Amino acid sequence: MKIGEVELKWLGHSGFLIQNSKIIYIDPFKISEGLPKADLILLTHGHYDHCSFEDIGKIIQEGTRIIMTADSQSKIARFQIPIRMEVVSPGDEIDLGTVKVSAVPAYNINKTFHTKEEGLVGYVIKTNDVIIYHAGDTDIIPEMQKLTGHNQPDKKFIALLPIGGRFTMSAEEAFEAAKIMKPAIVIPMHWGTIIGTEKDAQEFKELCEAEGIQAEILEKE
Repeated sequence: MKIGEVELKWLGHSGFLIQNSKIIYIDPFKISEGLPKADLILLTHGHYDHCSFEDIGKIIQEGTRIIMTADSQSKIARFQIPIRMEVVSPGDEIDLGTVKVSAVPAYNINKTFHTKEEGLVGYVIKTNDVIIYHAGDTDIIPEMQKLTGHNQPDKKFIALLPIGGRFTMSAEEAFEAAKIMKPAIVIPMHWGTIIGTEKDAQEFKELCEAEGIQAEILEKE
């Protein structure tokens, strides 16, 4: 999917590839072979379907920078290729020149899979004329209010929201989150692999479009 000067590809589950002047991956899991090597990898937390040693090994190269939460560090430290590791917590900001990354909170409200105390994250990536919010594994949380207003005349705000339910928001809850944030485009994720179906994605899309919110279901690359 081309958005301004940025190419956005869904790799399945919560995995995405963002391409502009850099090759950026978020939470690669069960990805295809032959994808381009990464300049930057963002990991939202250490669970196996978000911090997959096998999949990260397919795309790292010497000098790849991996930004991650503390619970991912022991796994990433096992790589023999010289990479750059950086641990972040909610609220941290990283300036990479043409790309700026903010770590934002991601947690469950009434479940114990992802607690607030663990310091797990989503990411806001600002690059070129696009702002992309990858929510990580989260419920609707008060901090989402702060993302309202990111959609600006010169920058498109894209929200990547989990819809699978059980571990994260359901389709209906993700729709409520989209109404709070008012993105230019919202894309469902965290479905089709472990939990969540195409039917959930379609339900989410229909709910959003009935409210005038553009929703796109991406084909897995």
